[in-house]
Parts: sequence; structure tokens; C-alpha cells
Amino acid sequence: MIDTKLMSRREAAYYLGVAPQTLAVWACTQRYHLPLIKIGRHVKYRQSDLDAFIKRNTFGREVLQ
Repeated sequence: MIDTKLMSRREAAYYLGVAPQTLAVWACTQRYHLPLIKIGRHVKYRQSDLDAFIKRNTFGREVLQ
């Protein structure tokens, strides 16, 4: 089953390590393909979409410990 946990803009921003305003700008300018869900005036993000966004924007190799 696909992870359907929904996060608020503040939670999603914390998860990505950016400011909530940054996500708002990305949504308005469509700078990045990061799907969002509008529920009334509320904006929500699926955790699975955030994970896919991180994966798409990861470059280079992992650091071995």
C-alpha cells in the first residue's frame, strides 16, 4: 500500500529542511515538481511525494561510513 500520510506545509518544510515560505514560493512559481493537495484553503503534502522529491534531487554517491 502506498504511504498516504498527509503533512501540513509546516511539517513538509521541516521534513525537507526548508522554510514553509519556500514551499509556498515553489508552488506559486512551479519551480519544482512537488505535488500538493488543496483541502479548502489548506495545503497538504503526501510523505511519499516528499520522499520521491528527495530521491529525484539526490546527486552523487552516498558517503560510506
